[in-house]
Amino acid sequence: MTMEELRQIATVPVEADEPRYRAPLERDARILDGLGGPECHYILLGSLATEKYVEPLLEIFGERLLVPVDFAGRGDMSRGGLLLRCARSGLELSYVRADRAMRHGPRPPRLPKVRP
Repeated sequence: MTMEELRQIATVPVEADEPRYRAPLERDARILDGLGGPECHYILLGSLATEKYVEPLLEIFGERLLVPVDFAGRGDMSRGGLLLRCARSGLELSYVRADRAMRHGPRPPRLPKVRP
């Protein structure tokens, strides 16, 4: 990918009703679903609070779209920090179906500091 291609992609608003965003997302999700098959589950590691990700993916993956339970109420950096801590400790997150997940919730306590 060139810088010019990246700049062009960056001009597209990431909005649920923007076809230049939504059409490629849906196209690629359908390709993944075809490759994974009907028994495959998909885990969304992005924001749960916004429909622009969850809605189109639920339409394609349905009940097979899962989200980490502990993501509710967390911002981008906190979700990333949680993922890194789990990877470091070898612990897997707990998941729930995206169509049943709590998308908004109280902000969880701060993650403990990581010691070098």
